[in-house]
Amino acid sequence: MKTRVLHVTAELWPYARTGGLGQAVADIADHQAASGTESHVVLPLYREARAHAGKIEPLTEPFPVVSGGRREEVRVWHQVGDDYPKTMFLEHNPSFDRPGLYGDASGDYADNPQRFALFASAAIEIARRFGEGTLIMHAHDWHAALVPVFLRRVYRDEPDLQRLPCVLTVHNGGFQGVYPSEVLKQIGLPDDMWSPDYMEWYGRLNYLKGGLHYADMVTTVSPTHAFELLTDVGGFGLQHSFRQLGDRLVGIRNGIDIKKWNPADDAQIAARFTPDDMSGKTHCKATLQDAWGLPRRADVPLFGMSARLVAQKGLDQIVASQSLRLLDAQFIFLGAGEAQFENALRELAARFPLRIGVNTAFTDALEHHLLAGADFLMMPSLYEPCGLTQMRAQLYGALPVARRVGGLADTIDDGITGVLYDAYSPEAFDHAVQRAVTLYQDGPRFAELSRGAMRKDFSWRQPAEAYAAVYRRAAAARAIPDTSATDKGGRAPRKRSATSKGRGVNARR
Repeated sequence: MKTRVLHVTAELWPYARTGGLGQAVADIADHQAASGTESHVVLPLYREARAHAGKIEPLTEPFPVVSGGRREEVRVWHQVGDDYPKTMFLEHNPSFDRPGLYGDASGDYADNPQRFALFASAAIEIARRFGEGTLIMHAHDWHAALVPVFLRRVYRDEPDLQRLPCVLTVHNGGFQGVYPSEVLKQIGLPDDMWSPDYMEWYGRLNYLKGGLHYADMVTTVSPTHAFELLTDVGGFGLQHSFRQLGDRLVGIRNGIDIKKWNPADDAQIAARFTPDDMSGKTHCKATLQDAWGLPRRADVPLFGMSARLVAQKGLDQIVASQSLRLLDAQFIFLGAGEAQFENALRELAARFPLRIGVNTAFTDALEHHLLAGADFLMMPSLYEPCGLTQMRAQLYGALPVARRVGGLADTIDDGITGVLYDAYSPEAFDHAVQRAVTLYQDGPRFAELSRGAMRKDFSWRQPAEAYAAVYRRAAAARAIPDTSATDKGGRAPRKRSATSKGRGVNARR
C-alpha cells in the first residue's frame, strides 16, 4: 500500500506565513513528494492565501463539518494543474476570509480558538475522504494540535479513524494556543478534558498540551531543542508534558532547499561563486556595501542579520552591546519587528552611517543579497528551535555568530563553520563578535573556514529519512491490537518494540 502524508498547517510558503513554520512545512512536503511519498498539505484559504495562490478550482463539493456542536459547510480548493504535493485550501469564509492570519492591528482575533478547532475537524474529514492507502496525519504547531485530540476523543467510536496515525511537530513551543476554560465546551470537548492530565494548564485551556498527550509521536525541529523542551528553563511551562512523552519525543533538524540556496547558480545575487572559486563573493560584498550606502572596505568584516527584530532573536542584547558603537566593522540589519528595536537600530545607523545599515522591508531577494555579501551572520537568539538562516548563510560562506541553543548548536561547528557562545548578555555577544573579527583578520584561515561551511549538507535528505522512521513508529502504535480499548483519556495503549527502547532523541547529539 502506498504511503500518503497529510500535513495540517496554519502557514505555508508562498501562500501565507509569518515566520519559519510555513517555509519548513513547504520544504519537507516538497522533498517527500520528490522522493516518492504522496505528500499533501491542507491550509486555510485565508484572504492572503487566495491572493497568492493564483487560479484555483474546487477539489471537492461543499461538505459539512461539525465543530463545537455547530454544523458548518466547508469546501476544499486547489491550484489548477497542481500535482504533488497537492496544496488543499480549506474554504470557510466566516473564519478565514480576513485581513490577517491570526489577527489585525487591534490584536488577535477573539474567535481564534473556534477558527482553528474548525480547521482541525475539517482536516480529519478530509483525511476520511482519502480512500485507499496508508495515511499519516502530520499536524504542525498549536493551530493543528487539536487534530490528535479530536481524533482520539470526538471520533473515538470510529475504528477506521482510530487506526489513523497522527504525528505532531512543535516548531515553536513558545506559542501554545492558551484560552479560557469555557472554550472547552465551545469546541465540543467533554468536561473530563479539563484536567492537568489532558488540557488544563494553570487554570487555562492549552491546545498544544492536549496535542502532546494524544499524538502518537511528537517531533521538534532539532535534537538539541528536544532536550531543551524537557528542562524547566526551556520547556515553556510544558516541560512536564514533554517529559511524559519519553521516547515518543524525537528531535529532527529542519533542512533547507539547497537548490534555491546555492551560490553556484543563484540568479538573484551579483556574482556566483563556489567553494573552489570564491572571487564572486568578493564582488557580492562590494555590491552589498554599495546598495546599503556603506563604503567599499575589504579590510573589515561585514556582519549581517536577517530576522524578525524581536527580543527572541536577541535584539535587546545587540542594541545594548558595544560592538555596533566601537568596533571597526560593518553591520547590516534586514527585517521588521518591534518598534523599540527598529527605532534603536535606526538611531545607531544615523550615528554611524558608514558602519551600520537598516532595512525593515524584508524580501527573499534581499536576503539572498545579504548572505552572498556578508562575512558573518548574527544570531544571538534567546532561543532558536531550529533556525534556517544560519544554514543558508553557511552555504554562502557567511559564518554564523550565534548562541549555543536549539538548532544553532546542531548546525554550527564552533571555530570551524561559525562562532558559538553561551551566556545571554551584551558582553558575551561582544566577545563572540571579537572572536569573529580575529578570525577574519587571518585571511587564509577565514577563507578556509568559509569554504568548509559551504560544503556542509543541510538538505532535507537526512531529516526526511528521520520523519519516515517516525511515521513507521506512529503507524506501528496504531496497528498494535488493542485489548483494553482505550485508556481513560481515549488514547490507545502503546507497546514499545525491543528495537525502540532507548532510541528517543531526548539527549544531545
